[in-house]
Amino acid sequence: MKLDNVDIELIRLLQEDSKKTTKQYADALHLSKTAVYERIRRLERNGVVTQYTALVDKIKVGRDFMVLCQIRLVQHTKENVLKFEREVLQLKEVSECFHVGGDYDYILKIYVKDMKSYREFMVTKLTAIANIGNTQSSFVINEVKNSPSVHI
Repeated sequence: MKLDNVDIELIRLLQEDSKKTTKQYADALHLSKTAVYERIRRLERNGVVTQYTALVDKIKVGRDFMVLCQIRLVQHTKENVLKFEREVLQLKEVSECFHVGGDYDYILKIYVKDMKSYREFMVTKLTAIANIGNTQSSFVINEVKNSPSVHI
């Protein structure tokens, strides 16, 4: 799908605040409500806009202790990789999981209440997954930039 400048600006507006009305987007883009509605539907239909979500204040929900955990698997067979990924998908503390190249195989972004909660998570859930050979945890001191937006 070819995106024009209006599509790109509409995507920027949607990423900034997806709860605005079609009229508000139309006013900002100097288009009719119908034109904006059709553009949004086309972006959704073509998989450019994949979902809408609410961002939650991690402090207010008691999940502001962020850990980046690097994981190295013992064996890299297709079966082991897929099994690990299936099991990680079940861990609610893991907000993001990346299969990466380099010294480690995966990087997990984990949110828990505190260090005690992280230890409990490691002992009872993460290290219970078979085929993990090594882990290294980095504890986030300060979140300098965290944006869910993709700049086009």
